[in-house]
Amino acid sequence: MKYAFAQRVRHLKSSAVRDILKVVNRGDVISFAGGLPDDGLFPLKAIEEAFSRVFASGNKALQYGETEGYLPLREVILERMEKKGITGLTADEMLLTTGSQQAIDLFSRVMIGPGDVIFTEEPTYLAALQVFQSYEATIIPVKCDADGMMMDDLVRKIKEYKPKVIYVVPTFSNPTGRVWTLERRKELVGLARKHHVLIFEDDPYGDIQFTPGGYTPIAALDDGSHVLYTSTFSKTAVPALRTGWITGPYQIIRMMAQAKQANDLHSNSIGHQALYHLCRNFDFDGHIHNISELYGHRKNVMVDCLKEAKERGSIQFIEPEGGMFLWVEAEPHVNTEALLPRAVEKGMAYVPGRPFYAGAPQLNTLRLNFTHATDAEIEKGMGIMLGIFEEAKEKSLLLN
Repeated sequence: MKYAFAQRVRHLKSSAVRDILKVVNRGDVISFAGGLPDDGLFPLKAIEEAFSRVFASGNKALQYGETEGYLPLREVILERMEKKGITGLTADEMLLTTGSQQAIDLFSRVMIGPGDVIFTEEPTYLAALQVFQSYEATIIPVKCDADGMMMDDLVRKIKEYKPKVIYVVPTFSNPTGRVWTLERRKELVGLARKHHVLIFEDDPYGDIQFTPGGYTPIAALDDGSHVLYTSTFSKTAVPALRTGWITGPYQIIRMMAQAKQANDLHSNSIGHQALYHLCRNFDFDGHIHNISELYGHRKNVMVDCLKEAKERGSIQFIEPEGGMFLWVEAEPHVNTEALLPRAVEKGMAYVPGRPFYAGAPQLNTLRLNFTHATDAEIEKGMGIMLGIFEEAKEKSLLLN
């Protein structure tokens, strides 16, 4: 039978990461492809105790909940956000979501129509691009350097395209790991106010820091009228609870809540309650410190493996100061997408750079995840990858 799908499905695309994981999860491939936290670090005992506290509270804990999410957890999150400098918000300006991915989707559902212009960094989070494309947005990439969006290009494009939204991942971004400077963050907020543009700040990795000190969220620089801020427990607690949140102007959050009612009524309320007890009765900040230390160590192992290749000019990368990813740029003749089957054949996998670009992709780029592999696996995997790049170079020289 020929099925008459809705017109909008023509914009749906499969996730490159999910497609790769289907191949590499067979067990004999070292995967640097997924954005996976180390499951060996999950606070299993603390989560068991948190759920025990939920069940001890009685049958009511298993009932339907508010669309906006479990109120005590929203209040805990507000306290944690205040430590980051995001103040002045109330629980009514927060919506708990099924991961921060749903926050991106609900926002797009209520704010983005066909042809509406969204600015993104170049490159940017591929699953956000998937969402924006599914709502038929016009996506315009803005040039970036190590410090964030380049303001001259942003100003020019604001005047030319008049965007509705600027989507950014300013702290340990996916895929590049870059961190915006405070100056760029302030400039962005100023431009948003001047030109009446919304900023969507995606911050799933901001707590995973490898160096002392913190980073000021863009939302902390706003008066609450121009910035929406989303984050998640997936990278710091566990992904399986699928709990994220979004804050922002009340009118937008209210409309997103109505869209969520039509979508799934509410997210996992029993998980919300467990996360509340986890935050209240467990040293959650100490846990984040511990995972950050280990992830920082693994990042160092990966960087050390690649240092010699970088020094001789075979690859380029900016060493991340936090997060979960290293973004690598190989020599121009290297097509990372074409080389991926060879990499998998030899026992390692990465994500080619192509799906992270809203504009013309740099085919010699790739993303590496360093949080879900052991030191030995990182060393072996980086050796395979560099060997494949050398093979490609030799082949290129022979052809020329």
